[in-house]
Amino acid sequence: MADEHKDNKDFEKTQKDLAEMVQKLMQEVTPRINPAAEPKQPETDEEQKKKRDKILEFNLKPKDVKKYLDRFVIKQEDAKRVLSTAICDHYNHIRLSKNGKGLKNYMKQNILILGPTGVGKTYLIRHLADLIGVPFVKADATKFSETGYVGGDVDDLIRDLVHKANGDIELAQYGIIYMDEIDKITSAPNAQGRDVSGAGVQRNLLKIMEETEIPLRNPQDIQSQLQGMLDFQRSGKIQKPMVNTKHILFIGSGACDGLRPIIEKRLKESHIGFGSQPKKTDSASASNILKEAKTQDFTEFGFESEFIGRLPIRVVCDPLNEEDLYQILTACEESILAQYLSSFSAYDISIHPQEKALWEISKFAAREKTGARGLFTICERVFRDLKYELPSSNIREFTLNPEMVLNPKSTVQELLKEERKIRTDQILRSIDRFEEIFAQRTNVLIGFDLSARETIEEKVLSEEHDAEKWLANLLSNYEYGLKLIQNRKPREKFILTKDVIQNPNGTLDEWIKEAYDK
Repeated sequence: MADEHKDNKDFEKTQKDLAEMVQKLMQEVTPRINPAAEPKQPETDEEQKKKRDKILEFNLKPKDVKKYLDRFVIKQEDAKRVLSTAICDHYNHIRLSKNGKGLKNYMKQNILILGPTGVGKTYLIRHLADLIGVPFVKADATKFSETGYVGGDVDDLIRDLVHKANGDIELAQYGIIYMDEIDKITSAPNAQGRDVSGAGVQRNLLKIMEETEIPLRNPQDIQSQLQGMLDFQRSGKIQKPMVNTKHILFIGSGACDGLRPIIEKRLKESHIGFGSQPKKTDSASASNILKEAKTQDFTEFGFESEFIGRLPIRVVCDPLNEEDLYQILTACEESILAQYLSSFSAYDISIHPQEKALWEISKFAAREKTGARGLFTICERVFRDLKYELPSSNIREFTLNPEMVLNPKSTVQELLKEERKIRTDQILRSIDRFEEIFAQRTNVLIGFDLSARETIEEKVLSEEHDAEKWLANLLSNYEYGLKLIQNRKPREKFILTKDVIQNPNGTLDEWIKEAYDK
């Protein structure tokens, strides 16, 4: 009996040690394919229920959604209209399905957005997710093609949704997965035929674009296996939570630059022999050509027919011109300019931008050919030195003018030069006040010569002192010391040189010695 009791205690200790080891390993092992998908702060059951209820009670109309997007995204009228309608269709279907009224063979409104970089594709989807209240995961398609992620790794997109939903599987099942640079996983032709790696990634994505069950725990993931061991130890059962992808909306986007010549070729060939000219498009705008795209163009471009078929909603975002960039800079909520105004306000510095300066920024940003990202590039170039220099200066406001945009470095130096002159004038006035106050307190006249004033100015500016307080502390012994000298050997006025500033006590001692030695 004693041996049996000892064996039970040893087993319990082993279990406890194993649990502690598993928990420690789980803290150290944190695999993620999408670091941006980290969960937010823990939520209560009631908070999670409110989020689910909001989705299941979805009642927005397409115009309501577009009006919301208009606050944040400039231009892209076509895209906003199409996305607003598709989103409403999708979440209305979810609401009807939960009430037993949904169509059994409903085709999910997965979306493909085409357009150049920086035109607002990601921004549109992020704000749609915020409006609806669903978790949102953005992934870069190149990570799948470049590193060869297949199978279970694609499933991690679904697991990331659960993380974003703070572990609420039901909420995650209504989320949005946004795959950027999807054109990078096309199975482009090569010397041996098709690039099968791209086709393989597309096939792996197919299942999460339709309805399937994805295990919450990745069978190839150490952390997931450790969690499973811990749960088994606690409950005595192997738990296999699953995530259903039926209502997860999949949105892909990409520039698809190579698609344009394919479309142009088809349009040209379709008119040969019919005595009519092909439909004219604006050669300066690739978006006009992309709007003519058909499924056959996408398959020739390198998308598998099954894959592109599961992206039935297709829309093109237009490139941004100078006028659009000006509107982004000034008119939309969360504008880039507002971010810079906020960063300066943290140092109690106000910016007064001139309209002409903002047009200059927009003009240079348009030349970058990177859409709204060009605004960040130009603004950073304009404000970089200002953000570094001004917080340590006494400048608390400045006017952003065209010259500052054209020559940011020289205008910053001019600002600092002007500020230094103002500060120098203040220091000189402080020196004059110190002389007056010293005379009032001691009945001894003092005067700083030019060398002393220059030394004081240099010290106060470089070390950011208050001139009067600094002088009072530096020359604290001079009230008594100069009185001694004045009593021994009266002077009309003591002239203080730079030696006094550089070595105040030593200089005073020498003066006192000289006065008493004679």
